Parts: sequence; C-alpha cells; structure tokens
Amino acid sequence: MSDRTASIAYGRLMHRAMRSLIQQVLEDVARDGLPGDHHFFITFDTTAPGVDIADWLRDRYPEEMTIVIQHWYDGLAVDDDGFSIVLNFGDNPEPLRIPFDAIRTFVDPSVEFGLRFESTEAPEVEGDDPAPTDGGDRPAPRPAPQDAEVVSLDTFRKNH
Repeated sequence: MSDRTASIAYGRLMHRAMRSLIQQVLEDVARDGLPGDHHFFITFDTTAPGVDIADWLRDRYPEEMTIVIQHWYDGLAVDDDGFSIVLNFGDNPEPLRIPFDAIRTFVDPSVEFGLRFESTEAPEVEGDDPAPTDGGDRPAPRPAPQDAEVVSLDTFRKNH
C-alpha cells in the first residue's frame, strides 16, 4: 500500500534536471568550443560553499557575480559538482571554480534561452529520509523546493 502523506518532489527533480542540462552544455563547450553565436551569462552566489574566486573578486562581488563566457576563456573543465574556468578581468586572467549549486541564472541570449534558480532549500543529500518527522507521527514541514524558471532576457539585452 502506498504512503498517502508522501509526495513527488517536482521542484527538486526539476532543479536537478536543469543543473544536469547546464552540466551537459558546458561539457560540450569544453570539448568542442562554443558553436556559432552561442555565449553564456552565468550569475552565481559568491558566498556559496565551494565557490573559489580571487579575493579581490570576492571583495568586489560580495554576494553575486555574473560572468560571460564568449570570446576569451581558457581551461574550461566540468565535473559532476561544477566547473572551473579562466576568464580575463581587465587583462588579468583569473581562475574561477563555480559549483552548479551556486548558479542563480544561466542565460544564452543567442537563442533566447534562460534559467533562474531560486535558492530556497539546501540541496538534497542522497539517502535523506523522504519524510522526516517533527518528533511525533506527522511529517515535519519542509521548506519550499527550489524551482527553475525562464529568465527574462531583457536584463541581458544591449540597447541599440
């Protein structure tokens, strides 16, 4: 018999699928380079665990930072947790390490594609109890799941 108090965590599943999509796109770019006019604006939380950026960048961007992967980048390497890349900041190449869980938005304006990740819940750890209790028989309330949604590209468009 099924547990009627359990529910399908669609938000968490969507979150995981969208992170996987970004991982696949970046793996393809690391292997083959950027095709055509594709380029990415990636905004990430600079305070997230695992983010590794130069101290001067962290001082300048204490909460979030947007990077552009387009004309010049080097050393793009992708793994299951995130990606590393070297970008040019005022003629200074700087290495960055960005975990997928730190990403807030991912936009490819060349094809009007964008994702936004709301950070309302810590990532789920494999083996987590699907319905922790509040000390009694009822499941404890859970924070709202992280959602992925389309980002308005107007933010990234240049005024012509």
